[in-house]
Amino acid sequence: MSSDTAKGTGNNTPIGRIHRFLIPIEDVFNLIAAAAIFGLMVLGVLQITLRSIFNKPIVGYIDLVELSMATMAFLGAAYCQRLASHIRMEILIGRLRGRFLWFVEAAGLLAAMFIISVLIWYGWDHFMRAYELGDSTIDAEYPVWPSKLLVPVAFALWFLRLAIQFFGAVRLFINPEGDRTGAITTTDVVEQARNEIRETFGEEGLAEGDRNTT
Repeated sequence: MSSDTAKGTGNNTPIGRIHRFLIPIEDVFNLIAAAAIFGLMVLGVLQITLRSIFNKPIVGYIDLVELSMATMAFLGAAYCQRLASHIRMEILIGRLRGRFLWFVEAAGLLAAMFIISVLIWYGWDHFMRAYELGDSTIDAEYPVWPSKLLVPVAFALWFLRLAIQFFGAVRLFINPEGDRTGAITTTDVVEQARNEIRETFGEEGLAEGDRNTT
């Protein structure tokens, strides 16, 4: 599955405008998550080197790893939702067509929006509690509220992406031949790869990839 983000990029409907507005934000969040993963790898190498050779481990290394989990786990969620890269059960839904397909998609997205909204609510509550109490890690006593704040922020962005896909599915339920901006559409593996190349490198990168394969 792949989110149809390439088609309708010039669409001037509210869904199209919000869709285009969220794309760079999702890209930046995903880039931050990737940078956090890379930074954790570098930190791990430094920790092993300093501890093994100089017997001077990084103070609060375990605490830093724990605090980085939210960045790596949640900031890329909306980006993956846009590309439909989350795990989906497609054995049944891949066989559906027409209005029934978009009804099932809309129902699934509505359930996901409900779950994410609950997580936003409780995530914000946990952040406020940590901020007001001055909660910190056990070892180095780093404040934990910045890490906990990332959870409702990332989930709020995820919720907006789900909402765009939900309204896109509702619009296609009403008119299956209508504009598919922001909606999740079924593609094969080759087309999904082409969409991901287009998302990352644009049309020029896609054309270059086609030339290299011919």
